[in-house]
Amino acid sequence: MATNAFRSLWAEPRPTNAPDQGPRDWALVAVLICGSVLEALLREDMAPLPLLLIAALAVVVPLPWRRAHPLATAAVAFGTVTAVDVVRVLTDSQGALPTGVSATLVIAYALFRWGSGREAASGLGVILLWLAVTCVAESSSVAETVAGYAFFLFAATLGAAIRYRAKVRVRDIDQARARERELLARELHDTVAHHVSGIAIQAQAGRAVAASHPERAIEALAAIEDAATRTLTELRAIVGVLRAPQVTGLAPQPGVAEVERLATDGRTRPCVDVTLSGEFDDLSPAVGAAIYRLAQESITNARRHARHATRVTVAVTGDADQVRLTIDDDGSATGGRAPAGYGLVGMRERASLLGGTFHAGPAAERGWRVEAVLPRAGTPR
Repeated sequence: MATNAFRSLWAEPRPTNAPDQGPRDWALVAVLICGSVLEALLREDMAPLPLLLIAALAVVVPLPWRRAHPLATAAVAFGTVTAVDVVRVLTDSQGALPTGVSATLVIAYALFRWGSGREAASGLGVILLWLAVTCVAESSSVAETVAGYAFFLFAATLGAAIRYRAKVRVRDIDQARARERELLARELHDTVAHHVSGIAIQAQAGRAVAASHPERAIEALAAIEDAATRTLTELRAIVGVLRAPQVTGLAPQPGVAEVERLATDGRTRPCVDVTLSGEFDDLSPAVGAAIYRLAQESITNARRHARHATRVTVAVTGDADQVRLTIDDDGSATGGRAPAGYGLVGMRERASLLGGTFHAGPAAERGWRVEAVLPRAGTPR
């Protein structure tokens, strides 16, 4: 397991959203260089000037490239400072390095924040080597050595933690986008399929009676116009929500009251009858919208697949705890239904997300029955 974890970390790619160099990076370089120069001029307990300049420039100058080239930046900075400390040990040079060298903490952070797994592991080796050498060069006590390791390990851990948090956030955003795409696909399917099925049926009926009953053909054209207008209205509402996500919560949603609009006037087949009974005043908006969409999709399926059907009955009943939706048609029992179709899958998911139940199948006597039971509050149990 440990080997697999190491391999996973080793194969970790670089983050793709690393920011470019900016004015703040160069301002940081300028401040650190000026501070190092002033420190070299004013302090007397410093290392020899050539070593000061080499260490300061090697650490500070690469800083703007720490995100684009984290391993190269760490190698230049820590490698140079390690070489400087080796020279100090060999020549027995006394004195401190400028505080600008503390920018190595920023480089250690950037290595684990923006580097790949291989870069982070390789850079960590360079950092640990430098820490070992500098402890010898500074003749550090045990407490100072532990503190030095703790500082740099904390910087590396902080970079890794923020990297993980950003990765989780990107994953959550992608999942949210996927859920929104599924919701959009479901809404488009429910809306467009329902109205287009009605348009197709009306067009077929109008063509059949155009020659013998022109007035009925005109009625069919009027029904087609009305269905097309409704389709365009709902599509525009969906597109409007997509273009203005900040006001999504204000977009009106269909509810139980709109289920009555799905009823037909009896001139088209199958005829749709809608019956509402019970209380719906304090019904959750999500449940109301689900009832409407389930009824709409069931009527669409009946029009498409219920052979010889003449009537579809929609009944919505609300009681103290739940709302029951039942849709029956009188089509042929051998209508070639497709129980695993996308429409039924979407309806079952919609009911399940609200803590309800869904069933669709042949009725006891004839036709097809769809039944959904949803809790009034719309909360999963």
